[in-house]
Amino acid sequence: MHHWLIKLLKMIDIRVVYVFTYVFVIPPCLFRSGFKPIYHYFRKRWGYGPIKAFLKTYQNHCMFSQVVIDRFAMYAGKHFKVEIEGFENFQRLTCQETAFVQLSSHIGNYEMAGYTLTSYDKPLNALVFYGEKQTVMENRTDMFSDKNIRMIPVKNDMSHLFLIDHALQQGEIVSMPADRIFGSQKSVVTQLLGAEVKLPLGPFSVATMRGLNVLAVNVMKSSMKSYKIFVTQLDYNREAPRKIQISQLAQGYAAELERMLTMYPTQWYNYFEYWKS
Repeated sequence: MHHWLIKLLKMIDIRVVYVFTYVFVIPPCLFRSGFKPIYHYFRKRWGYGPIKAFLKTYQNHCMFSQVVIDRFAMYAGKHFKVEIEGFENFQRLTCQETAFVQLSSHIGNYEMAGYTLTSYDKPLNALVFYGEKQTVMENRTDMFSDKNIRMIPVKNDMSHLFLIDHALQQGEIVSMPADRIFGSQKSVVTQLLGAEVKLPLGPFSVATMRGLNVLAVNVMKSSMKSYKIFVTQLDYNREAPRKIQISQLAQGYAAELERMLTMYPTQWYNYFEYWKS
């Protein structure tokens, strides 16, 4: 199916595939497990009424389908217009000898950053889910082969931790998602959209253990054929006790995540009950 989709996108306008998913794919999928968490997200976090929350949930699924299709469109050779806000933050850190951490999240289309936000002086090591389809992994490898980007699959044997440590010792960039708990259940509690959430401890612990600079990078779909990358440096008191450093980083990350969702509320792609309340 993946190979077929890539071949199809080489021949037809991407908007045709968008419409097909809106009409034939999303409606039967809308009431599966992903519906309730997103519906609750709009009802409880944004205070929308039932009808508006339902319509926004459908729109969210449409946006997610666009993001998935856009990824395969890139594999098929399509191009998107990309604007970067805060590029100087990335450039400044890539010019330094020390490593730094780049935090992503499951909003927008972070993979798009790999085609634009690159440095040929400092390799970027991106953590990816080991269970991805082979087609996706192969295409990512091909697309990133000349971008100085390496992928580190997150495995149950924890071998990825050694690769992360090696990359940081070499003064490289390590990119990690910081909005989902996966593997280790250790977490840090902070506020997001007016309620408590648990963020994975790992990314914040890695950064504070070495006193590294941290960037929050989010790539949001701004129109049918364009994206906007937001690069924000997250500050924390490196002289404070480490527990406080972790808390400050998590709060800064959550604040940036909330800023993105305020501008792009329908691009939230965590399809599970994220908030306990």
